[in-house]
Amino acid sequence: MTSNNAIKVGFVGLGIMGAPMALNLLKAGHALFVASRGKIPAAFAEQDATVCTNATEVAKRADIVIIMVPDTPHVEDVLFGETGVAKGLKDSATGPDGRVGKLVIDMSSISPMATKQFAQKINALGCDYLDAPVSGGEVGAKAASLTIMVGGPQAAFDRAQPLFAAMGKNITLVGGNGDGQTTKVANQIIVALNIEAVAEALLFASKAGADPAKVRQALMGGFAASRILEVHGERMVKRTFNPGFRIELHQKDLNLALQGAKELGVSLPHTASAAQLLQSCAAHGMAGLDHSALCRSLEMMAGHEIASGDQQPG
Repeated sequence: MTSNNAIKVGFVGLGIMGAPMALNLLKAGHALFVASRGKIPAAFAEQDATVCTNATEVAKRADIVIIMVPDTPHVEDVLFGETGVAKGLKDSATGPDGRVGKLVIDMSSISPMATKQFAQKINALGCDYLDAPVSGGEVGAKAASLTIMVGGPQAAFDRAQPLFAAMGKNITLVGGNGDGQTTKVANQIIVALNIEAVAEALLFASKAGADPAKVRQALMGGFAASRILEVHGERMVKRTFNPGFRIELHQKDLNLALQGAKELGVSLPHTASAAQLLQSCAAHGMAGLDHSALCRSLEMMAGHEIASGDQQPG
């Protein structure tokens, strides 16, 4: 049921992350107009969301449009394709100053440079644009505890705050358009290198004959403690690699980091090594596993799997 302070929100992309994020907007009382390439989950019809045929219709009917799709080309298609958001903005009524006055928010993780170009094109249509990628994975999306890194104008950020508050906890306006995406790339560098560090440590301990589950437990009480050790270290020990956040998506993010580093003339050697480990996993058919399965590439080189107790390979 919509509240008195309901905002007409469009949401394009109802995948692993997008679906729970959009459902949290419904729970907060906002009016929701949705479209997705895949099947619309039944929960949206049950909770009175309006299902639209395409992104153009979403843009026509909503005041704020949120996009949550996998990669830069997908965002470009959703925005500027034949049935994209931009067409719906063009067809919307303008105010006396010639502005449509709508707001487009891209919460996907994509290229910072492309983001700046997309923002300029949407601005030219009389609308504001925010890039607001997230961190926290499927768990954070369901719990409405995502970290949201935002790039764009202060006024647009203030307007979007009620929606961000319904989906996340740590919400920061980093700077102008593109800066949100730059922050997300930096986040993904840190996450990848921490996964690699945890994988190497637990593999070393297991190969040496120690119980990696108990090693992890001991390390959680010291300076090596981290969210990655807590969550993904447990995945490595228990062999639970269902996504989460897929290897192929983290590959995409590290490719953005390395592409940006090349343009900036910056060396990111350990980011490159993590990207190669993910590539090895993908080459062995593991692109759809959780990114904690990066440990599998190290295990293949060592001829040994991280496991504990009766899971220990003979």
